[in-house]
Formats: sequence, structure tokens, C-alpha cells
Amino acid sequence: MKSNQLTTDQITALLTQAQVGHLATLNDNGFPYVTPVHFVYSEKTIYIHGLSKGQKIENIQRNSKVCFEVVSQGKFLLADEPCDVNTEYKSVIIHGEASLLSEKEKKIEALNAIVGKYVPNLAGKEFPSNMLAATGVIKIEVKECTGKFYDASCQ
Repeated sequence: MKSNQLTTDQITALLTQAQVGHLATLNDNGFPYVTPVHFVYSEKTIYIHGLSKGQKIENIQRNSKVCFEVVSQGKFLLADEPCDVNTEYKSVIIHGEASLLSEKEKKIEALNAIVGKYVPNLAGKEFPSNMLAATGVIKIEVKECTGKFYDASCQ
């Protein structure tokens, strides 16, 4: 599907607009562990917030290589035969290196960006210190990024 590649601008738009991404890490048995997450994309970097403890954090501490995916699904493209039915979509898959932000200022900066995306009316408010301490922020440095699409004009 090399003819159905998203441009860099289309990839950026999808990463900016998507509400949920899926983070894949490897567990201690080598199996993929996929977690739906809220995130923000800025300057070729993904920031994700969540608890500072848990399986995805442990997985990243053990192996920083991750995969991150977002998709925007369009309409179903119906046909006369079951195998000819398709779906319009845009998707982005990222391979990257994940780390946990420990510097307080960087952590607050990332959290402010996440709040600004999801609840802009709360942007700029101070984070309670106990909540800040319990919140983990994952930073994914994008190493490889591909985007694909399919729409009715591809038929």
C-alpha cells in the first residue's frame, strides 16, 4: 500500500487530533502488552500520563523499545460480497524509545500540554503536589513513523 501513505502533515494532523492511542510494550515473558492511553504529540515526541506504577511502567523500565498506534476510522465501504467490504481509515504507527520523565518542570510541561488537549478549561491550573508525585509521564522519542490511509477513491 505504498500508494496510500500519509504525508508528514497528515501524520501530524492525525497525531494532534486523535483522542486515544495504543501503547505496546513487552512484558517480562516477552509478550506484547497493549494499553489504550491519552497522549499529546509535540515536536516528534509523544507524552503519555498515568499512574507512576504498573505493568506498562515496569515494562518500559525493563525494555524501552515501544510501539505506539493511532487510528481514525471512517465509514464502511459496503459491497456485494463479504470479502469486498472495506473501511475508510487513517492510521499512524510509531516505533520509539520510551522513558519516564523525572524532572519536575518537564513533567509539569508535559502534563499541561495533555490537560490543554483534553480539558482546555483547566489548562494552566497548578497540580496538587500529591497528585504530581503519583502521576507518571512517559516520553516516547519517535525513531520511525509510518502513516497509511484507505478511502473510497482507492478502489
